[in-house]
Amino acid sequence: MKVLIVVATAGEAARLADLPARVVVSGVGPVAAALAAQRALLREPFDLAVSAGIGGAYPGSGLGPGDLAVSDVIVQADLGAQDGEQFLDLTALGLSVQPDAPHAGVFPAWPGAAALAARLGAACGQALTLGTVTGTAERALALAQRYPGALTEGMEGAGVAHAALLAGIPALEVRGVSNPVGPRDRSAWRLPQALAATRRGLEGLLAGAGSPAPHLP
Repeated sequence: MKVLIVVATAGEAARLADLPARVVVSGVGPVAAALAAQRALLREPFDLAVSAGIGGAYPGSGLGPGDLAVSDVIVQADLGAQDGEQFLDLTALGLSVQPDAPHAGVFPAWPGAAALAARLGAACGQALTLGTVTGTAERALALAQRYPGALTEGMEGAGVAHAALLAGIPALEVRGVSNPVGPRDRSAWRLPQALAATRRGLEGLLAGAGSPAPHLP
């Protein structure tokens, strides 16, 4: 299985450069991630596109810094409309991210996600993508309630998943937890532990992927 790994920053990529996969640095956010993934997918064929990196853990997820989360669904969680105090997602609005398909910003993950998570002792559940990082406890709780079972928050997963969907291949999100979602307390971030967890998840994925392609610079 030939795997494309998309990360937001060069710092994340540096921890993964020796893995037997194509590692692409996209920049931050779902649009940058989608464009970078699409560019890579148009240049050469892949069997799986992975959005990887550090992320925050939602209240109720049971996850803390250094834990690993694998997506079973990837959600563009802030795509919709605000109607007073109520948030309306694309399903409620009768809209889709594709003109002729019922993809309302929710992308199913690679079918092997649950087995991978079980093998690695990782959590498996919803990975939320937002264009703006959550910065209050109230919003973190609201998102956790809106998307029951949400594990992590990142900024690129849905972009990679959308590009993979258009290319006709599955997508996966792998996040190492650096901090809880909520107020920005940088002193509580555990970046080395999160990066180590991300690498562990990707190593586990690639180890079970048969004979992966050699690293492409």
